[in-house]
Amino acid sequence: MKKVYLFKYGLTVLLLVFATIAFAQKNTFKGKVVDELNQPLPGATVHVKGTDQSTVTDVSGSFSLTGNAPTVTIQVSFVGYDMLERVIKTGESNSISLVPASKSLTEVVVVGYGSVKKSDLTGAVTNLGSKDLNPGPVTNPLQQLTGKAAGVSISQTGSEPGVAPTVRIRGITSLQGGNDPLVVVDGIQGNMDLLNQVPPSEIASVDILKDASATAIYGSRGAPGVIIITTKKGVAGKANVEYTENTSLDVIAKKLQELNAAGWTKQAEAQGVDVSANHGSNTDWFNLLTRNGVTQNHTLAFGSGTNGFNYRASVSAITQTGIVINSSYKKYIGRITATQKALDDKLTLTMNVNSGINDDVYSPIGIGRAAFTSNLISNTYISRPTDPVYNSDGSYYSDPNVFQYINPYAVAKTVQNNANTNNLFGSLAANLDIYKGLSAGWFGSWRKTDTNTGYYAPVSSTIATAIDNKGIANISNNHVDEKLMDINLSYKADFGLSHLDATAVYEWQAQTYNGSFAQGRGFINDIATYNALQLGDISKVLQGDISSYKNDRRLVSFLGRVNYSYNNRYLLTASFRRDGSTVFGVNNKWGNFPSASLAWRIDQEGFMKNQHALSSLKLRVGYGITGNQQGIGPQNSIALVGQAGSVFFGGTTIPNYAVNQNSNPNLRWETRKQANLGLDFASFNDRFNGSVDVYTANTDNLLFNYTVPLEGPFLTTNILANVGTLQARGLELSLSYAVIKTANTSLILAGNGSLMKNKVLKLGGNIEGYDIPTNYIGWGGGGNAYLVVGKPIGTFLILKHKGKDANSAETVVDRDNNGTIDQGSQSEDRYEEGQGLPTYTYAFTPSFTYKNFDASMVWRGSGGNKIYNGLRQDLSLLENLGKSNVLQSAVPLGIQSSQYGSDLWLESGNYLRWENLTFGYRINLKNVKYINALRVSVTGQNLALITKYKGIDPELDTSGGSSIAQDYGIYPRTRTFSIGLNVILK
Repeated sequence: MKKVYLFKYGLTVLLLVFATIAFAQKNTFKGKVVDELNQPLPGATVHVKGTDQSTVTDVSGSFSLTGNAPTVTIQVSFVGYDMLERVIKTGESNSISLVPASKSLTEVVVVGYGSVKKSDLTGAVTNLGSKDLNPGPVTNPLQQLTGKAAGVSISQTGSEPGVAPTVRIRGITSLQGGNDPLVVVDGIQGNMDLLNQVPPSEIASVDILKDASATAIYGSRGAPGVIIITTKKGVAGKANVEYTENTSLDVIAKKLQELNAAGWTKQAEAQGVDVSANHGSNTDWFNLLTRNGVTQNHTLAFGSGTNGFNYRASVSAITQTGIVINSSYKKYIGRITATQKALDDKLTLTMNVNSGINDDVYSPIGIGRAAFTSNLISNTYISRPTDPVYNSDGSYYSDPNVFQYINPYAVAKTVQNNANTNNLFGSLAANLDIYKGLSAGWFGSWRKTDTNTGYYAPVSSTIATAIDNKGIANISNNHVDEKLMDINLSYKADFGLSHLDATAVYEWQAQTYNGSFAQGRGFINDIATYNALQLGDISKVLQGDISSYKNDRRLVSFLGRVNYSYNNRYLLTASFRRDGSTVFGVNNKWGNFPSASLAWRIDQEGFMKNQHALSSLKLRVGYGITGNQQGIGPQNSIALVGQAGSVFFGGTTIPNYAVNQNSNPNLRWETRKQANLGLDFASFNDRFNGSVDVYTANTDNLLFNYTVPLEGPFLTTNILANVGTLQARGLELSLSYAVIKTANTSLILAGNGSLMKNKVLKLGGNIEGYDIPTNYIGWGGGGNAYLVVGKPIGTFLILKHKGKDANSAETVVDRDNNGTIDQGSQSEDRYEEGQGLPTYTYAFTPSFTYKNFDASMVWRGSGGNKIYNGLRQDLSLLENLGKSNVLQSAVPLGIQSSQYGSDLWLESGNYLRWENLTFGYRINLKNVKYINALRVSVTGQNLALITKYKGIDPELDTSGGSSIAQDYGIYPRTRTFSIGLNVILK
């Protein structure tokens, strides 16, 4: 019996030992998480169902877990993708592919002072992820957005290094108050220059706020729209290192066809030009001053993190050699961002530091003869092909018989036009979860920008002013200091079927500007250029050669926003902001900017459950008021006295002073009132997606510099005041259709378009008790476009070409038949011939992927506008042959001279551009020790242009102002071919 007990006891112990050993043997579960394109998803969360065990994927998308059982059930989630639940086995290689959430409705969109899910948006907002941005050689983030958003026009006038594109959101919003959107980078607010501090490859997402219900939260700075950029952050998991490189060859896409030396000689003889004008050379000035350019973009980024801390740092270098000799651009950026959790994850601290240096060498502008002042390339067009580059003694050739003659090659080789900009900004954000949905935050940022420019034109440049002054040099130093601080309180809560999200913010902004300018003349040599102005002739110093300034502005704001939803169907967003600014008149420092928008998720209604045609349907409506203070300086509301020449009295020259600015105590906010109606939809199981928006907006209290009489309160003849009204209406449409959507293959056809119509409702009015009956103002188009009440901005009112007289001089139509041609601004002889701003824009952006291969392209265009081709006019008059060159087309045209600006030179601005074509291939290197993956890409930009415009490029300045819709020569536009490399290290 005793033996039996011992046997049973021993067997029990033995079983317990084996069980303990078996329990102690953990099983390992490995896998990899990829997206719909089979690309790794680093930072995805992998959770073991029913336990508290979880991990995140590393930079290659891989994860590893342990467990006791041979199988476990995991739940995999990632922002913007549906959560996937799967049973995996030990010892197997598990590949898990996530599917994007329905139209990414769970995607978070930044809307200013917070974020919301895409499904809860009530305003007109375009959200773009890093995969949506244009690839290729970009030097400014705006180039990545071209063609990607309806109602957002991004134009590049020429391809001069360092010159950023122009962006307009829903057209022109102001005449003088500024039309540039507000830029917000990781919470830091700034102007368009702030974009120069963002490495293009480090952008995680871009949110564009278009209607007033979305932008009103930014109050005084939101009228022209808001661009919010979120940069990439570190993620928890294994440390990752990534290197991105892109090198491109830039070639000139088009040049004007002029007479060569033989053709010029033949036509000069036919025109009776004196033989002394023919110097017997054969010079192609355009080819002499141009070359192929090279652009390089390098970024090294690295980061890592844990559940409580993460960081990311990057260093970027962008260099660009211009296609015009002695023009270049260099930009270097270093940035680091870090996030730290504390107090049991209740406190989140985020730090962002960014430093950048820009070095620019610009091609000279504002040079040439008195009748033809333009840029360097435009001056190559007027240079005679029979002129030599050098004199026999080796000096640069100049013709003393041509008034203010310049040798463009001499200008390019001798003139220095340089700029250096140092940028530094940083921010710190602290957010504290106080109690059950209640949180408080503090945000502070500081930005400093120092810009130093230097210009030197020696006598050898052949520029008339340089010769007259025996060399001229100047330097300027400009400093900007911007501080921002806000304190915010937010509350989120659910009450049954209701959800509430409320935010209150106090914000303070301070901006200080100061700078100096100094100019010298009369240099005995060119050794020091602009670096030693004291070497110039002090006796030649003139009034205005030395100046300095300092001013500042302050903005204080109180704002609040409430987001409310009921049953996930009915959404309300309401905001109110009150801004006080020091730049306005003493009677109008404060402005109020309210907004409200509603959305109805129709697809969530019961009557939609049994239908399968629409998977998503949301109706939006909103209204808001935004402000604008861009075009107002810190002292524009007060009377100012400045120097006004000099007088000679008592044997001494005494500087004279006079009032140069009237006071305006009623100077106030320019306001834009905008209503928006939108519809978002998806069908065919989310394969077909789209949105349509209709809007109308009025800009009231229009800021403009008006001419006033010298009487009453007016001490000078102009005053900045709020009088006029502009109206804008538009329609925007965005569509996307997944023709093929499988695990390995996708073909997506996407595009957008917009229609825009603007009108001047009012220009004149009452200023300080005086009626200013202004209803007709010149506005670009080579002096032929105007602001006219009741008509679009920049309406062309122009003389109509009729033919030539007996002397081959151009003739125009005498419309009123009075026997004379009146060229006055309100002449009855003028015809209305369209407008200077486009009335429609469109883009087509298809993309294709197959396993590791991807391809994409961008086609975009615009139209409905006219351009006054002033350069073609200048190069088409045969009477100029004695002192300049002409176009080949001038010969058959046969116009000897013209004293008119007629519609002969007015051309259509319509165009379609093949903007971008990219092929890419990703190589996964599992067996390579240090490299996880490579992606190689080939990109072509500006590959084709379809247009009837006869100039270099119809994409000109449409930003607003007196220079719109006219072409007097631009820096050449390039066609670019590039190779890109992206390396992800293990």
